[in-house]
Amino acid sequence: MNEENVSFFKGIKNFVIGRARSVHDPQLFHKLSLVAFFAWIGLGSDGLSSSCYGPEESFLALQGHAHLGIFVALATAATIFIISASYSQIIELFPSGGGGYMVASRLISPSVGLVSGCALIVDYVLTITLSVASGADAFFSFLPHDLYFLRLPCAIGVLFLLIILNVRGVKESVLLVAPIFVTFLITHAAVIIYVVFANVSNFDDFAIKTTQELGNSTAELGVAGVFILMMRAYSMGAGTYTGIEAVSCGVPILREPKVVTAKKTMKYMSISLAVVVLGLMLGYLFFGLEHVPGKTLNAVLFERIVADWGGGFGKWFVAVTLFSEALLLFAAAQSGFFGGPRVLANMARDRWFPSQFAILSERFVTHNGIILMGSAALLVMVLSKGSVKFLVILYSINVFIDFFLSQLGMVFYWWGQRKTNDRWKRKIAVVATGFTLTSFILFSVVILKFKDGGWMTILITGFLIVIAILIKRHYMTTAKQLRRLSSLIDTIDITQLNEVKNNPDKKDLAAVKYNAKYKTAVIFVNGYNGLGLHTLFNVIRLFEDTFRNFFFIQVGILNAGNFKGPEELDRLELTVKSDLDRYVQFMRSQGFYAEGFSGIGTDPVEHMCNIAYKIYDRHPNSVFFGGQMVFEKETFLTRMLYNYTTFTIQRKLYQHGIPFLIMPIRVE
Repeated sequence: MNEENVSFFKGIKNFVIGRARSVHDPQLFHKLSLVAFFAWIGLGSDGLSSSCYGPEESFLALQGHAHLGIFVALATAATIFIISASYSQIIELFPSGGGGYMVASRLISPSVGLVSGCALIVDYVLTITLSVASGADAFFSFLPHDLYFLRLPCAIGVLFLLIILNVRGVKESVLLVAPIFVTFLITHAAVIIYVVFANVSNFDDFAIKTTQELGNSTAELGVAGVFILMMRAYSMGAGTYTGIEAVSCGVPILREPKVVTAKKTMKYMSISLAVVVLGLMLGYLFFGLEHVPGKTLNAVLFERIVADWGGGFGKWFVAVTLFSEALLLFAAAQSGFFGGPRVLANMARDRWFPSQFAILSERFVTHNGIILMGSAALLVMVLSKGSVKFLVILYSINVFIDFFLSQLGMVFYWWGQRKTNDRWKRKIAVVATGFTLTSFILFSVVILKFKDGGWMTILITGFLIVIAILIKRHYMTTAKQLRRLSSLIDTIDITQLNEVKNNPDKKDLAAVKYNAKYKTAVIFVNGYNGLGLHTLFNVIRLFEDTFRNFFFIQVGILNAGNFKGPEELDRLELTVKSDLDRYVQFMRSQGFYAEGFSGIGTDPVEHMCNIAYKIYDRHPNSVFFGGQMVFEKETFLTRMLYNYTTFTIQRKLYQHGIPFLIMPIRVE
């Protein structure tokens, strides 16, 4: 491909995804991070959008005992605050993010963390799919029925758009959502205020009627029957709580101080969600709503409210309000694109999934995770044909697996702190209450939805767990095999120490000068490890006295684990330079000239090649080398789990006429 074609495609990429960001930009983290308000928009859209269907599910489940809905609504609001308070504790304990996966992994066991992480990943995929499908349904309810066949293509198009927006960056996607979010808040606040003030004089009658309804229901069903009915309605509204965990997963994208910003975001989210849920449920009750085929209860409520307004303003208000709901449902998919890749990245760092999911793009987003989540959502959308009724059955089970395990982990933690922390009783009371509530909802939802298709969610989650276990075992097996290579490090350290002791003159290692008469060996390394040392010794063994000058190139790779602030970047740079210094010191102790070249970035190939081009311009007699692990048997897992950076570098250097040799390092 010639340079003109490369420039053309690069221009298209820059237009669609955006130009690469510079890691050396002093304002980088400020530009990428979100203040509490925008975090509320980006991470709270999922939770707030659940008010479009959660309260309705609870209300309809009461089956003719509508006035019991006020007790269900109060219990729902209380649960929102309890779960949010528990996740605020998680944010304090895990300020680097990770949510329920980190809690279960660190406070219970890695295996339990695996279950929590896989459940969250499936839940986030369903969050994306259901949100977009629900938004498409709401959007096409405004249009003529003849156009309904376009609903699925429209949903697929929205998914593609969301993938592109999130690959561009978090802040870009949030800024697009902001007007929708604000419109939703304003219109729904107006509805709730109207419901309350228009019926303030009826509160006494409402209380009397509710008391009578409770008495009649008790007489008809018995105390146990009323309790079971309310608990069923409470459980059926489980979708209301989805999205609460998103803040604890998304802490790394928040503005410093991250913990303060995250807790403030959690407060905004919980208050807004609880107020909207309570307000809508009161509206259903005050206006005595019943299900109308083809319309949501919210749509029926809004139409009843504006019925006496007169003029065309009421119709416009309903249209804008419902349209904001439709668009917010689209925007709610953002929490899946924020949380899912973060969970994948954390699990990749723990070797449950390929390490590529922890790598950042040049826009500093976990692009592999975003693409995987989006692709999985597209697959589910096509297979389910965007059926909201089917997707709702699959939804909400997995998020409560995460809730259940995270609350359990926090109970274990505070019980372990009972002798050292005076506040443990108050703290454990919150998480124990959350554990009780989420346990009840989890088992209720599983029982209620299992036969209707909930078993599919559990089966898919189990299948993902099996894949993760296989990947982890492969990584562990390979790590054991690589320890043989790393045994060279101790040998080198002892050899170098003896050289200095026996030859005091060699202490001045900087005295060794570059010798232009000899060729220069330039070796790519990824740390001071067995792979790099074996590559170095193979070069010396095969070429003997051909090289007297040795250059080492190493690039520190930015990933979701170390991209947390300027201090982490400085630490990464120091680590890379320290590794290179060890190579340089060893080679100079042996009488060779050595020098190290370092950098940090997201794309190891690009950064290493740029350094190589500069070296070759200065030293055209250089020959470049890279080590490549060679497995006894190449399998699908070895091809998937180990990137072949060395081959890519070789191809790029060959295109510039630069000699490059690969040193095979056999892993038996």
